[in-house]
Amino acid sequence: MAQDGRWKDHPLRKVLFLVIIAWIILAIIFGIYDLQISIAVADSNNPFGIFGADYGEIPGFVIIAIGIVVLIGSASSNLNQQKVGALLFILISGSLVAIGFVLNNEKLALIGGSVVLAMSIFTILTYKKDWKNYRTLALVIILLTIILPVLFVNITKPLCGRVRFRDLILPDYAGFTPWFLPPGPDFNNLSFPSGHTAMGWMFLPLMISLRDKKISVKILGGFLILGWGSFVGISRIIIGAHYASDVLFSTGVAFVVIILLYKKFYLKGDV
Repeated sequence: MAQDGRWKDHPLRKVLFLVIIAWIILAIIFGIYDLQISIAVADSNNPFGIFGADYGEIPGFVIIAIGIVVLIGSASSNLNQQKVGALLFILISGSLVAIGFVLNNEKLALIGGSVVLAMSIFTILTYKKDWKNYRTLALVIILLTIILPVLFVNITKPLCGRVRFRDLILPDYAGFTPWFLPPGPDFNNLSFPSGHTAMGWMFLPLMISLRDKKISVKILGGFLILGWGSFVGISRIIIGAHYASDVLFSTGVAFVVIILLYKKFYLKGDV
């Protein structure tokens, strides 16, 4: 396991503190102005919102698939055997493309096709490399997946039962509730928190791989990773599928979890 510094001296400790403070402040602001923000910006015909709705989750599925394959493959010391799982995943994903076309399910076909393409490129580029070198990063990706979209999002959504902005009853927006006063269990109203946003932040673990790169690569990589996650979250507000607080909580959990996972696997554990 890589070790590159002590937690008590690491700047990420301050970053974690700032993230939590910002989260609290924005939670208070959005608790007051959630509805007004959505009224001001929501547009069901906005092209950016539509693009985020259609494609915002797909890159997240891709990185999760690669993480699973690398984590499993890295259990073997044989470089060729490490890649067997990738080939199987490519075949399975290819089947999803076919099923998507047969069922006229565009999203299923896009997810399958994206995984096939990305997995093929990744496997070709790393075929002669030992996937054990990527094992810790893959583990972080899988743990983030389990904690954020699988557990936090899928458990919290039905328990809160918050009505989406686009489903509110006009003209007085009846049915709106602030994030801190959820209506209660409901499997039909699933606004809080944002699942698309959670998937949009699945690239956050790749920030770890940028730490030893030159500054220009760090800036470009950071811009792309943070930019994509931000775009997906904002697009969900614009399309009327979520409130700002829905996006905030998925974002907050993503950042806190990735910082703590970095501390766990890449830094000495003393505080």
